[in-house]
Amino acid sequence: MTVYVAPVKDLMFVLEEVAGLDEVAALPGCEEVGIELVSAVLEEASRLAEEVIAPLNKISDQQGATCANYEVKTSPGFKDAYKQFADGGWIGLTCDPEFGGQGLPHLLSIPVGEIWNSACTAFALCPMLTSGAIEALSHHASDDLKARYLPKMISGEWTGTMNLTEPNAGSDLAAVRTRAVPANDGSNAYLISGTKIFITYGEHDYTDNIIHLVLARLPDAPAGVKGISLFVVPKFLLNSDGSAGARNDAKCVSIEHKMGIHGSPTAVMAFGEETGAVGHLVGEANRGLEYMFTMMNNARLSVGLEGVGIAERAYQQTLGYAMERIQGRVAGREGTLPIAYHPDVRRMLMSMRSQTEAMRALVLVAAASLDKAARCADAGERKRHQARIDLLIPVAKGWCSEQANEIAYTAVQVHGGMGYIEETGVAQYQRDARITTIYEGTTGIQANDLMGRKVARDGGAAANALILEMVATAVQAQGVTELTSMGDALAGGVADLKAATDWIVENYVSNTASTLLGSAHYLKLFGTVAGAWLLVRSSIAAQAKLVAGNGDAAFCRQKIGTTRFYIDQVLPLTASLLLMLKRGTSSLEAADLALS
Repeated sequence: MTVYVAPVKDLMFVLEEVAGLDEVAALPGCEEVGIELVSAVLEEASRLAEEVIAPLNKISDQQGATCANYEVKTSPGFKDAYKQFADGGWIGLTCDPEFGGQGLPHLLSIPVGEIWNSACTAFALCPMLTSGAIEALSHHASDDLKARYLPKMISGEWTGTMNLTEPNAGSDLAAVRTRAVPANDGSNAYLISGTKIFITYGEHDYTDNIIHLVLARLPDAPAGVKGISLFVVPKFLLNSDGSAGARNDAKCVSIEHKMGIHGSPTAVMAFGEETGAVGHLVGEANRGLEYMFTMMNNARLSVGLEGVGIAERAYQQTLGYAMERIQGRVAGREGTLPIAYHPDVRRMLMSMRSQTEAMRALVLVAAASLDKAARCADAGERKRHQARIDLLIPVAKGWCSEQANEIAYTAVQVHGGMGYIEETGVAQYQRDARITTIYEGTTGIQANDLMGRKVARDGGAAANALILEMVATAVQAQGVTELTSMGDALAGGVADLKAATDWIVENYVSNTASTLLGSAHYLKLFGTVAGAWLLVRSSIAAQAKLVAGNGDAAFCRQKIGTTRFYIDQVLPLTASLLLMLKRGTSSLEAADLALS
């Protein structure tokens, strides 16, 4: 099995040349975020990932979390690794310094998150959910709740969860039945009762407290999503000094037996089976879903990031195997060579590589807009970047997770029969990646969100603003002799995206169902073109470095070669995706006939 090596050089290149590290560093509160700091943080993250976390990945797949008597024992090595992780201050990277965080931008935490996910996705899920819970409390909780919970969550002494899903309420949160009634003991507390399922790290042995954020209904709440409130429900109630005290009536009754991410305990949580689980209202009543989406949006970007991390790890292992495995004669070459030189294997390897680099660039560019939406001094710029991040999150989540599955599938294929057996470990990536297209909103939900809320609702304004930037990149590439053909191809792909966007704006309201039938096609088209756009930007920067002689020439040539492959072998999908999108009406009619 190939040893994981964090792609720090590529991460730094994308941060500097594509994602706009200098622009983020100029934002209020980011003045100390220079190249030296970013490089040092990535190097230290790489050390922890490569030496401590990555070796646990296969072990966690073989010996996953176990549950007995309402307690969960995590995979061998996880508890010690978490202590090192928490002691390093990694959870508080972007958190408010008032509560012990470091206040760094998302553009720094996102590449660090990729490294954690490549090292071991099952391990990375706990701090990811904790960060989401911190985000929700930071934005919506009272000063008292913030003071009681945030410092120890940010330090890693306590972890956090997100409790949405119920047996009867998966993606349809309007069906949530968990109840909250006033405790009537003068404490302003509520008693929570109900069952939640699929709760990532709902129980574990890392810390002495777990802080659950739970969606529930008050007795007088209106029906549907407008009647959901958010409550903070700790595993252990807090003493007057803020320490963990008596056990709350919230327990893990089982953990799921899953296809993958075996090291991550996915809990079934029972609240209030005895006296009632004590919880406190976060913010105002009946605004819980709104508050949870503060957490959900970041979680969706993080799931896209999981896809990048798994894809990178799968590619590294597959390349290592293909460079060692000798099988058959290679067409057009003399001598005995490894399978990496067979044309079809080279196609598969480059498909994995080019798409992984495109995904990485997309997620990092989204992170930059996340920072600008939060920190820009100008209100107009904040609004513009908020529209940009709202547009990109469903693409980053949906497209990156789908491509991660394709890349993991290809990894098994390159390994051949050795990929189908567990000894090589590559099958783990396919199993681990599978959930990424499902949780935090399936690909269909992301595609519907992109098409309906993010494109049709504003008449395509945010999408067309991004398309104009893509056109400018195509024109820039067309002006560079070595990259002219890339610019031409990108212009064609962008034209397909523009045509698809215009078609959605024109047809969505009058024929919503038929238009939505092609929503997944539109999401893939959008992601494919966005990936090409960012890879071409990478190549423009790489070519400039080659001309100036101020960069690693071999690295720059690799970036250009990767882009050219993507342009030749991936981008042409856009024409067929556009055609399928436009055939929504006849396809829906055909489906109605066939499925009646």
